[in-house]
Amino acid sequence: MSDNLTRSLAEQVRSTDFDAFPRETIHKAKLHILDTLGAALAGSASGETRSVLDMLGAEGGRSAIWGRPLSANSRTAAFINGVSAHAFELDDSGGCDHSGAVVLPSVLAALGDRTEAFSGRDLLRSVLMGYEVGRRVLEAVGGYEEHNGLGWHSTGTCGVFGAAAAVGTILDLDVDAMASALGAACSFAGGTWAFIHNGSSTKKLHAGRAAEGGLMSAYLAKRGFQGPDSVFDAASWGSFFATFGGNRGDPQALVHDFGKHWRLDRCSIKPHATCRGTHAGIDALDMLMQTHRITADAIEGLEVDISRFQFGMCGGKILDSRAQAQMSLPYALAARLRYGKVFLSELERDAFAAPEIASIIDHIVVRIDPAMNDDDEPAITIQTRSGERHRLVVEFPLGGPRNPLSDERLIEKYVSLTNGVLSPEKVASLRDVVLDLENQADARILLGLLQQPAPTAVRQPTEASR
Repeated sequence: MSDNLTRSLAEQVRSTDFDAFPRETIHKAKLHILDTLGAALAGSASGETRSVLDMLGAEGGRSAIWGRPLSANSRTAAFINGVSAHAFELDDSGGCDHSGAVVLPSVLAALGDRTEAFSGRDLLRSVLMGYEVGRRVLEAVGGYEEHNGLGWHSTGTCGVFGAAAAVGTILDLDVDAMASALGAACSFAGGTWAFIHNGSSTKKLHAGRAAEGGLMSAYLAKRGFQGPDSVFDAASWGSFFATFGGNRGDPQALVHDFGKHWRLDRCSIKPHATCRGTHAGIDALDMLMQTHRITADAIEGLEVDISRFQFGMCGGKILDSRAQAQMSLPYALAARLRYGKVFLSELERDAFAAPEIASIIDHIVVRIDPAMNDDDEPAITIQTRSGERHRLVVEFPLGGPRNPLSDERLIEKYVSLTNGVLSPEKVASLRDVVLDLENQADARILLGLLQQPAPTAVRQPTEASR
């Protein structure tokens, strides 16, 4: 293996074939694909997607715009579908962080450019390589808390490398070209947590831009465009680790034990339509209410003890926008008490702006616990009207690798997200194709299944028929 980390990573990606992945990893990859497509199809109706689509348009090209009767060039499709996939905070986490919303839009956009069949096995391999590289870059730059604590949003900064590796795999780039694609991807890396302060929509752009940037990097490398070979050299001026992480990480994590523990196996699938940082709190509230048979009406107040890092990410109580509601643990807890769940309808303005929600949030105390580590889950305490107090920390929230959703519940989530976007026949067909993807001779079948049919034109009567 080369001493140059960019080239070493390219060699590992290039040399990994489908048979390297255990059956359980392949099955989990299919579930993540289905989950991402469900989240994106629902997100195709979001205001963020409408804005991006209105700006870019969708004229020409063969890459599907998901959830719509439109196609575009692959670059535009990757961007728009990436925004859709992340729009409602229902996409997976624990990768780059949101790997599905970056990798799937990029690889399926590239698939639209192909004139020859591309097998489902090869598509799965490209997706798994995208998840692997995106997460390894994050680990090597210092990990989620360290990198995001500096202000970077890792979906945009690290995800672009995953997209480049995934699309480079589809293009069958040789080692030199793959290294160039990874090097060029650094020029598209970006996105900060500035959105958190006023509930702006730019978080959604980070997934779309990473998908687009990774695709462009791989396409440019295919055409002989040379990327920097020192992008992962910690000692080099302008390297990713020095510039984006202050050299606080471990660059060898890029390639160490490559292939022994696949990173997709560590990713989570969301049961709730809010930031993953809120999920342990929702689960703790659920469990306390069930264990002690406490109804919402019996609760006087809630106390949340949370790490400083988690507080900065999801401790806010301002709910002027859906984006702020998505990132608020106090709102997630209030929604669970008021509505019984935290899913799409609970993220509409009528739900998060309801006076009853404001009243509940007024009775939620959020405290920063300086003894907590950045990645510690919050402690939830219920105080009942009768004076009882019950406290719980859920270490492994539902949907994570140590507390996974059942296949049945995940498929139910997918169906609930896609009904009304696609026809029932397409919802079923898309599910069946994805869950049998390794046996599909041509994965391009997915592209048509992801599109709405074009509206049927009303035939005008002719003179002869009048």
